[in-house]
Amino acid sequence: MAGASSTLAAARADAFALPLEQVNVAQPALFQADAHWPYFERLRRDDPVHYCAEHDYGPYWSITRYNDIMAVDTNHQVFSSDSGYGGITIAGSAVLEEPLRMFISMDPPKHDVQRKAVTPVVAPANLERLAPIIRERAARCLDDLPIGETFDWVDRVSIELTTQMLATLFDFPFEERRKLTRWSDITTAIPGFGIVDTLEQKTQEMRECFAYFADLWNQRVNAPPAGDLISMLAHSPATRNIDPKEYYGNVMLLIVGGNDTTRNTLSGSVLAMHQNPDQRAMLDGDHGLLPGMVSETIRWQTPLAHMRRTAVADIEFQGKRIKAGDKVVMWYVSGNRDDTVIDEPDRYRIDRERPRQHLSFGFGIHRCLGNRLAELQLQIVWEEILKRFPVIEVVEEPKRTYSTFVKGYETLRVVIPRRL
Repeated sequence: MAGASSTLAAARADAFALPLEQVNVAQPALFQADAHWPYFERLRRDDPVHYCAEHDYGPYWSITRYNDIMAVDTNHQVFSSDSGYGGITIAGSAVLEEPLRMFISMDPPKHDVQRKAVTPVVAPANLERLAPIIRERAARCLDDLPIGETFDWVDRVSIELTTQMLATLFDFPFEERRKLTRWSDITTAIPGFGIVDTLEQKTQEMRECFAYFADLWNQRVNAPPAGDLISMLAHSPATRNIDPKEYYGNVMLLIVGGNDTTRNTLSGSVLAMHQNPDQRAMLDGDHGLLPGMVSETIRWQTPLAHMRRTAVADIEFQGKRIKAGDKVVMWYVSGNRDDTVIDEPDRYRIDRERPRQHLSFGFGIHRCLGNRLAELQLQIVWEEILKRFPVIEVVEEPKRTYSTFVKGYETLRVVIPRRL
């Protein structure tokens, strides 16, 4: 994988040679090449609240240090998530025919009541109910993997297990569960770069998705209340009369939140262990390190690279004048590598003293709803891996996602030499 190191070396030379005003970190190609790191290092050092005047989706501020990101994330009074201002991604509505209304792209009080409607699905009692289901499926999936043959971990394990869990959470027809993966990928895809060819194709497939979920709503609203997400939305007093567009938006939020994050962290965990065999040896010697390994992987991977806000008032922030209407991008992927807060942040270390000190789940009112479920899934899958496989070898450079939002993997080719 020498090509990756040469790409990174070229990126480093470029990142530190560019005039600051020309640094533009919001380039999908940088993330796909895993070459974004030195540009964020430069901004954290030289201009942690950085203004980029020219971009395909308009000018934007980059917030790149841990504590500054936390300050923005917890100040929803000034930094709004509302889709009316552009929502939670740097692209805003530019990659959709019309913006989706979902509770993550709302401000209080509407955000709070819609989020509350689906919170029971991640309540401790429900996680306890889900744990044996996750374990049984993980065991079956891992037992079906070939030994001594190259295969794609993303498809065979990461997508399969997360999509099975999504189907359970939605009480979605199990045999059609891969539709959820497709719809998740389409939601965040940039047309013309591999997932969909055109905005028209994307719009058409999204309409098919919405029609499918409209049918599920009609089924659940006419049935007794149940424990799945659609039934919760259909029967909660806060959401049973919800605008259909908001229902579709919340469905897509829950699909993407449940799919992309866990799926890409699970793939990232295999890559991290391959690249850091000393950490795998440490984990083999002490399974008590597993909760810390899960949290460290979520930090190291940072499955969603950024969240965006829009300033609704002028504000002086770290010596910079951010004006009302300005786009403000919190780069979680950069904050998670801030060495003023996290010791040796570029190292993958499963024995950190405070492994849950990371930004990957966000902070404040929009902190990831399913963070405990994501941690539970990763923990159980790795408990089952440790019972079976002494090593999982990554045999070629992974193909990464073309996105500045989803930081993930399209393919991860591996070989498992033997079972325990």
